[in-house]
Formats: sequence, structure tokens, C-alpha cells
Amino acid sequence: MVLFQVSRVDTNPIDGQKPGTSGLRKKVKVFKEPHYLHNFVQATFNALTAEKVRGATLVVSGDGRYFSKEAIQIIIKMSAANGVRCVWVGQNGLLSTPAVSAVIRERVGADGSRATGAFILTASHNPGGPDEDFGIKYNMENGGPAPEGITDKIYENTKTIKEYFIAEDLPDVDIATTGVTSFTGPEGQFDVEVFYSASDYVKLMKSIFDFESIRKLLSSPKFTFCYDALHGVAGAYAKRIFVEELGAQESSLLNCIPKEDFGGGHPDPNLTYAKELVNCMGLGKSDPQDEPPEFGAAADGDADRNMILGKRFFVTPSDSVAIIAANAVEAIPYFSGGLKGVARSMPTSAALDVVAQHLKLKFFEVPTGWKFFGNLMDAGMCSVCGEESFGTGSDHIREKDGIWAVLAWLSILACKNKDNLGGDKLVTVEDIVRKHWATYGRHYYTRYDYENVDAGGAKELMAYLVKLQSSLSEVNQIIKGVRSDVSNVVHADEFEYKDPVDGSISSHQGIRYLFEDGSRLIFRLSGTGSVGATIRLYIEQYEKDSSKTGRLSQEALAPLVEVALKLSKMEEFTGRSAPTVIT
Repeated sequence: MVLFQVSRVDTNPIDGQKPGTSGLRKKVKVFKEPHYLHNFVQATFNALTAEKVRGATLVVSGDGRYFSKEAIQIIIKMSAANGVRCVWVGQNGLLSTPAVSAVIRERVGADGSRATGAFILTASHNPGGPDEDFGIKYNMENGGPAPEGITDKIYENTKTIKEYFIAEDLPDVDIATTGVTSFTGPEGQFDVEVFYSASDYVKLMKSIFDFESIRKLLSSPKFTFCYDALHGVAGAYAKRIFVEELGAQESSLLNCIPKEDFGGGHPDPNLTYAKELVNCMGLGKSDPQDEPPEFGAAADGDADRNMILGKRFFVTPSDSVAIIAANAVEAIPYFSGGLKGVARSMPTSAALDVVAQHLKLKFFEVPTGWKFFGNLMDAGMCSVCGEESFGTGSDHIREKDGIWAVLAWLSILACKNKDNLGGDKLVTVEDIVRKHWATYGRHYYTRYDYENVDAGGAKELMAYLVKLQSSLSEVNQIIKGVRSDVSNVVHADEFEYKDPVDGSISSHQGIRYLFEDGSRLIFRLSGTGSVGATIRLYIEQYEKDSSKTGRLSQEALAPLVEVALKLSKMEEFTGRSAPTVIT
């Protein structure tokens, strides 16, 4: 058994280590700077209580992006030096973010131990590679992201740190081979266990969904399927779940080999970046050579986000969570006893609100960030939740879960077609969405992202919008000068959330303009970028008249888009005449 010593290394604070919505994200070259990763890891250990570190079991894995393998070895050595008893690593360092949450909540070690937390190495949907992004975040014993109380403490620690501890003489662990490697240090034995990454997660999915009914759907000659992992970590699960468990053809999987640079692409499952899938589903600029599949889906780098597509049809994430909630009890065995409640992030469209009202469910509107849903779930107040940024999930774990969302949609399709698999025509994704609109109304919705804008200009724009809220008459005068056919703003504020579970208050969570007819404009600075600032503009128009729910989204939203850009002076403050991405 290899012996190791603990080294105390002098260091100094490094500016800019404040975690964003979901961890710390910077360029790889920044993380490679001396002490950078080490400082943040030690600041995290110092922010946790002793029992969550000394003698504890931690998970260390991620989406496999560039620099992950080196980072895992550093964190293993720092864990050993800080008194951690055991580190669990997914084979090849690969674990999706939802799988990490499942491992924390479900996995039991050979000695009966359970994980008390995890370092997840991911920058989610951001590009990977030597010149691109890397990220790290800490998840707690409930499987969810560290709450603001912990992330604030981590940040404060990064500003005062003077030393970190590392077992520099601990040899690198072979993370490609499953098994346990044991070492001995000043506090006794230290183990690193490398395990097959899909087992715990697949077992959990099979306890939630009726795999047999999904398998019947996928075996129907009328049903065709396509899943694009965008060369992210979802590829580590796709073949096992969709092919081996559910019987899909292996040819239905696109880009399912995880790569450090995501194949040179941008692993963000939207209509802009998932080009191959979008074209395959008949939503590209030119028609595909073959008839598009009935169902398509994509994942982001760490497999917590999803995009759902039907044949020549896009399902907005806001509609997706509403439709899942509306059909969950009937279609998904896990929810057969009913939903405890539903929740959405503030910028997400109000489609879920209308479902909650119809079904008399508890409803919550929270700030962006999955940690807020986690509190509600831990308190037994929420079953299904979602964010407009392609995140959907439930209380089976404490993270959004892209593969879960795909299985939820396949379950709904299987349920709607259970007596129809031998019929002339299957109920399609588009049929389900249009029926939902006819029942609940349609929330026309779009998001404009202005990425990597000057941070100073972004802050000035937000400050201007807050100041403008002091006079709604002035706001409405500006609006009428732009478009007379847009209704009046009746309320404007900067969103603040008081957590109903712990009473904590989260302020400055986005600027809202709420209109008389139920329309909304939301402006928010994103916390997921690695450089500059990203302004997100959310535009929503509610239509109850079922004869008007079939319009093109850009046509229905055109008046509000014009108002939003003029009201905010977007081009003046950012220098941008168009957004980077429209979803």
C-alpha cells in the first residue's frame, strides 16, 4: 500500500473566483494557472463542515471536457490531504451531472458508505478544448448544487486563502479501469474507487418509467427516433439506455462518443448549435433527403439539458415542462400517486402556471438555478420543474436531467399510442403540443442571447431598465411610440424570491415588465458565461383564443420584440444590432 505525506502549500488569493449560477467557469488557460484550481478546491473544503470532509466519501467526475483528467488527479490528491476517506470516480472520469446527483443519493459503497458531496467538473453547455471553457461546482449531500450560503462562503474564502493542502507524492490513479486503489496517509487509509458510470443511473430510470411500454413504441415500424449527444457525456448512457434497454437502432444515435472538445462543436442543445439534429428533423434551411424521424432529442455537454423535437416541429422548453406536468400522472408510473407541486424559473414562460391552475397544483416561481428547486423538493413541495434554458427535471434527483426528459416524452408518446401502435397514424409530438395549446392556451415565447458583451455596458443597460421602472407612465409612453398595438405595462420590478422552506431571500434576479394582457419582458444577466457578460432577453405573449394558437412564433412576437429592443436601448448599450443566439 502506497504511503503519502501531506504538503502545506503557501498561496495568495486570486481575483474572480466567484461561483456563478452553477459553479465557477473560466477558460482552460485560467484554470491551468498556478494555484488557480487548488485555491478554489481548498476554499470549498474550508466552507464545508468537518464531517462533510474528514472521513467522508466524495464523488469527483464530470463531462470529460479538456483538462478534466488532470483536474480529477489534483482533486483526488487534495481530498487525501484534507482527510477525505474515499473518492468515487466514474470510469474515465465521466459522470453526467444528473448521474452524479443520482450517485450521491442512491449509491452505497462496499463498506456501507454513502457520498456526502461531489466536485462536478463541467462548464455545461459551453464549448470545450484547450482554448475553451472549464468549470467546477460542488454538490451537497442531497445531490443538489451548493446553496448560496455555501457558494458565498466559498467565494469569501477565495479572497482570504493563504494555504492549501495536497498529497503531492500520491501517484496518479488509473481512472480508465474500474476497481479500488488504496493508499495510506497520516490519517490512515484513503481509497479511490473507479466504477462503471451508467449502472446507478440506469437502475434509477428503470424505477421511474415503464421501459416495456417505451420499448413497444420504439419497436413500432411507424415510430422513428434520433438522439444527439453532441459528443458530450450523454453518449456514455445513450447506447446503454436507448439501444440495449429500449431496443432503438444504434444508427439512431448521433455524436454519442464523448470528446474532450465536443468534436469542435458547441454542446448546447438548441436550434442554433444542434445543427445536425435540426437538419435531420426537417427544421433546417433545406429539406433532408430522407423523411424526418417522428421524435428527436439532444443533450448538452454534461447531459442535464435537453431539446425535444417532433418531425419538422420544435417544442419550447417552457411548453415541454408544462406538457410533462399535464401528462405525468397518466403516463409515468413514478407519478401515479399524483404531483406534490410544480415549479419554474422566473424567466420561463407561464405555460406551467396555467397547468398548475387547471390541475389545482401547488405552484412556485423561483430564481434561475436548480438549487432553488432542490429546497422545494427536499421539503416535499415539488415533483416536476423546469427552466426555459432547456432544463427539465423532477424530484428523483436534485439536478435537471436531460435523459429523464427524453424518457418522459417517450412515455407520453407511448401512453397516447398504446392502443394505436397498429393503426394508420401515430399520435405525434406536434399533435400532443397542439392539443395542449387548445386546452391551456399558447405562450408564444423566445429568448435573445447577447453573449460576451462588454460587462460595463451590460450593467449600464440593467441599471437603466431598473431606473425606468420608477415611472410606468413613461414606460408606456415609450411603448406606444414604438407600437400602438402592444398593451400597457401594469407592473415592473426587479425579481426577489423568498424561499418558502428556509426563508432565505435572493435579490436582483432579473428585471420584469408585466403587461396587461399577460405578456412579459424579462431582462437578465446570465451567470453561466466564462468571459464578458451575457444578456438574456425573454419575450412572451399569451394567447387564449384557440383559433390564434397556430401562428408562427416570430410573427406573433414581432411587436413585443420591437418594443423590447427600443425600450432597453439594446444596441446603444451593447453595440450589438442582433443577438448571438435566438431560441
